[in-house]
Amino acid sequence: MPAAFENRIAHYNERVAQKLDAVLPPVTRAPRILHEAMRYAIFNGGKRVRPLLVYAAGECLQVNEHILDAPAAAIELLHAFSLVHDDLPAMDNDDLRRGKPTLHRKYDEATAILAADAMQPLAFDVLAATPDTPAEARIRLLRLVADACGSIGMTGGQSLDLAAEGRSLTAEAIEQMYAMKTGALIHAAVVAPALLAGSVPQPQLSAIDAFGRTIGIAFQIKDDLLDVEGDTNIIGKQAGADERLRKATFPGLFGVEQARRRCDELLQSALQRLDDFGDGAASLRWLARFIVERGS
Repeated sequence: MPAAFENRIAHYNERVAQKLDAVLPPVTRAPRILHEAMRYAIFNGGKRVRPLLVYAAGECLQVNEHILDAPAAAIELLHAFSLVHDDLPAMDNDDLRRGKPTLHRKYDEATAILAADAMQPLAFDVLAATPDTPAEARIRLLRLVADACGSIGMTGGQSLDLAAEGRSLTAEAIEQMYAMKTGALIHAAVVAPALLAGSVPQPQLSAIDAFGRTIGIAFQIKDDLLDVEGDTNIIGKQAGADERLRKATFPGLFGVEQARRRCDELLQSALQRLDDFGDGAASLRWLARFIVERGS
């Protein structure tokens, strides 16, 4: 039942927190400020949606959770790396992240850049050491995540996002940007367990793949809606930032109601992709609804 996964969220968050604590250098090790900043970026709150997607997909495909700790932690490291860079003055120039000062405000811009840069290779080190996994599977996992965070993934999506400021885009162009900027890492979180599960039938692999791509776009549209409708004290970052930066967003170009409708369409499409899994996909269904229905 969906409620069962909700009851396991604390368990999974504790697992990924322990893994992150184990792989991040201690603040007692030089350079201390850099390691302190890395930990600030990781342990400053957040819902851990991407690690939870890893564990939920693992439940669906019956992958042992101790194998999933590595991709869950690595993907969260890459997510944190991207947020630190996105917040920089050269990007979105944000002051708040999860209700706290952004990394470059807490420390300084140089430290923020270096902390993010250090988290990226650390993530791949963690993936390379995924336990009880054949080398071929680990290589496929590394390639999946590398594509998700590179120029054909979230880094390229951020470039498109910056280039689109002040411009009108088609709905297709915006969704392509979202698929790269946000969706690629979410897709990787969902597909990673399939690469670690051994032999997954092609129809199931295609269904998981399509679910991940679809829910990733829905996630970003919901994020845009929260920027329009949310409260800074609730969403943990400056509301209305997209409009101030003249960002090309779905609600900004097509209106809030159409954005809501599109978000719901994507949710229904994502849920349909899971039909063949039956009750085994209950956790993924719960998370998909949470992504679209979350209030902050």
